Amino acid sequence: MGPVAHSSLSPIDASDFVRLSGASEAQISALETFRELLTDWNQRMNLVGPATLPDFWGRHAWDSAQLISLAPEARTWADLGAGAGLPGLVLAILGQGREGFHVHLVESMAKRCRFLAEVVGALDLPATIHNDRAENLRLDVDIVTARACAPLTRLLGYAKPYLDRGAEGLFLKGQDVAAEVEEARAAWRFESEQIPSASDPRGRILRVRSQVHARRS
Repeated sequence: MGPVAHSSLSPIDASDFVRLSGASEAQISALETFRELLTDWNQRMNLVGPATLPDFWGRHAWDSAQLISLAPEARTWADLGAGAGLPGLVLAILGQGREGFHVHLVESMAKRCRFLAEVVGALDLPATIHNDRAENLRLDVDIVTARACAPLTRLLGYAKPYLDRGAEGLFLKGQDVAAEVEEARAAWRFESEQIPSASDPRGRILRVRSQVHARRS
């Protein structure tokens, strides 16, 4: 079953997520474990806004899962500023068992890496955690992604090493993405496409398919 568009802002539950994503019973069970761990750890550190947790299945799980349909053949992913594991942990759960599927979770804050490590270990996910700054790594991946990581001007700087090595960028952005793109073009030369979000009609996914070059001053 392929992904189905969902444009309502009303919360969705696990059964809605199955209808939208085609997730299996095992994947729903793993996502439920992730939700429980996220809720627990969020009481001790700022991973996501507490008010967003009741809408975990729509605001977090489906928002992340929709990326699979935009790159169905991708096997290797890098999630920059992985923090709460969104979208990286969701992608690892949905990709578990697929040959060659692997997610690199890149996070500079050690305490957030401890959270990511607990979820990866509990679910035996196909993921590697990198406690480092994104721009310091040279990873060969099919897709580089990020959610709530940084404004686009800075995010392109973080993603440049991955894009230069052939990755495609899929960045989850909000309703102000057009302004971010305009501002980023003052610093970078790049080609991009804005794709409406399947989880929130106000959101956009920015696809960057070309290498990024700094503009000469």
